[in-house]
Amino acid sequence: MALTLLQYANYLDTRDLSWPSPSEIKRPKAKPCLARLPEVRAITWNVYGTLLAINGGELWFEHPDKFVMDIALDKTIQEFKMWGAMARKPGPPASQLKNMYERILTGQRMLPSPREKYPEVLAHRVWEEFIKKLLQNEYTFDAGFYGSLNEFSRKVAYFFHASIQGTGCYPGVSEALTRCRASGLIQGIIADGQCFTVVQLERALCRQDQNSHLDELVNPDLRAFSHELGARKPSERLFRHGLQALADKGISPEEVLHIGSRISLDIVPARRLNMKTALFVGDKASVEATLEELKTCTCRPDVILTELAQLSEVVG
Repeated sequence: MALTLLQYANYLDTRDLSWPSPSEIKRPKAKPCLARLPEVRAITWNVYGTLLAINGGELWFEHPDKFVMDIALDKTIQEFKMWGAMARKPGPPASQLKNMYERILTGQRMLPSPREKYPEVLAHRVWEEFIKKLLQNEYTFDAGFYGSLNEFSRKVAYFFHASIQGTGCYPGVSEALTRCRASGLIQGIIADGQCFTVVQLERALCRQDQNSHLDELVNPDLRAFSHELGARKPSERLFRHGLQALADKGISPEEVLHIGSRISLDIVPARRLNMKTALFVGDKASVEATLEELKTCTCRPDVILTELAQLSEVVG
């Protein structure tokens, strides 16, 4: 029976593979701005840059450092034995794959989205298109281990992205999630993400606290991810989807606190839909907020957190 994506990620841990570590967290010069929000009954979280620290502060499809990108592409070719089915043109394998990857990525970004201003690119679809080209050249993979083409492409996407960016929970994530749950608060996710984001978050939580399990802390039915909805922030589609799931539980937007790290992508759309907002400024790499934005009424968050532990002074 084919491995699930989580099982595959755990399998990779049994091998002697080197992965990039999350960058060292550098705290910006900021002061917390806290206020009690007793009306809040639910919390929705952003993931990258809020729960998960990631190199560069956000998920990349291409690493800006050519050396790192080439290494990741080489590792992917070797891991999945792709070179034999690639058209062997002059130059190193990584350069050939990079050219094909960039063309497919550009094509995915240009797909029509008539009803969505901010469409999401699906990482596994990019790799699925590439694998389909290899299959035309008699490429084969172990379906008994990897699963169908769609499942295989998800595992390739996980491997490649793990090769260009390290991830890990910010300090206090497990404790903050656990305290909120213990306080009776409902927790959900409204975030940009890919097919492997939940796996990255779940594994990072377990590394921080082996007793923390994502499904016990964050209801799977209350997760709005960009790769599932085809829209990325600041699209309101993500937020409306998350709010509808909470409305089905009798919770209004005014009773929801959204926590994110970027004014334009998290705070503004959440405020527009009457949600309470908290800006997390615990890492220079991920926070995006200017003094001018913080002074503007339509952009100003209800609270500013420099550490997630401060959340206990705001809700619950």
